[in-house]
Amino acid sequence: MHNYLFSGILLACAYAAGWVFYLVIAILLRRRGRAVSLKSFTISLDPLRAPLRFLIPVFFVLTVIPSLRLAEGERLLIGYFVHAALIALIGWTAVKTVYILRDLILSRYDIQARDNARARGIHTQMRMLANIINTVIILLTVSFILMSIPGAAHVGVSILASAGIAGIVIGFAAQKTLGNLIAGIQIAVTQPVRLDDVVIIENEWGRVEEISLTFAVVRIWDLRRLVVPISYFLEKPFQNWTRTTADLLGTVMIYADYTVPVREIRDELLRVLKASPLWDKMACGLQVTNMTEKTVELRALMSAADSSSLWDLRCQVREQLLGFLQARFPDCLPKVRIEEAKQ
Repeated sequence: MHNYLFSGILLACAYAAGWVFYLVIAILLRRRGRAVSLKSFTISLDPLRAPLRFLIPVFFVLTVIPSLRLAEGERLLIGYFVHAALIALIGWTAVKTVYILRDLILSRYDIQARDNARARGIHTQMRMLANIINTVIILLTVSFILMSIPGAAHVGVSILASAGIAGIVIGFAAQKTLGNLIAGIQIAVTQPVRLDDVVIIENEWGRVEEISLTFAVVRIWDLRRLVVPISYFLEKPFQNWTRTTADLLGTVMIYADYTVPVREIRDELLRVLKASPLWDKMACGLQVTNMTEKTVELRALMSAADSSSLWDLRCQVREQLLGFLQARFPDCLPKVRIEEAKQ
């Protein structure tokens, strides 16, 4: 009984000592602002607080296991449990460290900047690379935990050998999941789509809000979210309006009578565009693109720095040209002519 009491007190003291050591580290980090500055980088260490809160005490407990006054089998049992907990906590710390390094690199690339093509590419690559690395870390952590338990690896092999048919079925069932994982790696490397890209997908306009290893989330203009498997971007065609640059050309179609003064409409279009801060001064033009038996089709061409600005500019041009026609040339609006037959 005294041996159990001594061992329990020793384990509790070791855990408490580890907790005190963690508190000292936490206080030092708090005094330094919970961040470490390296030249132009600032590394936030806050994510490490949660795993270290348990990792350090468990490590202290591991060091006193040989001193426990218990039977050999009991010490081994406690050792297996503490080893497994320590491996799991080290894996947790490694995952948090990957996120810290990811955020450290991404802090240099502002995705909110106007010309952010490179930043979006880096964000996409680093986020997907971090997900891949963390997936590997989790798999290795689970493997090391099983390897630390005697007989666990042998049991796992026996289960796989006796369940060959089930393994084949599971393999076929997991084909799409594995395909999405491979597609996620391909997208991280080739980048046909990146974070914050403007895309037309499933006849919906939106921005890529999230890219994971298996799916992507597109934020539609009306704030709905379209969730698609990551393999969609490799298997089906879609429009990417910001693949290289964000600037776009847009058109406004005008239908008027044959008597419409094209030159005056062209001059008015140029005046409207010059007065608008949405126009990037790259393209402007008005052309007669078609004539039917009833109307003349005019196409106003303009450009803007991004898709949102272009949409607002097109609406503005459409409204002001309509008002110009109504005020200056009301007779040039589309009309139906009826000619009375002569007697």
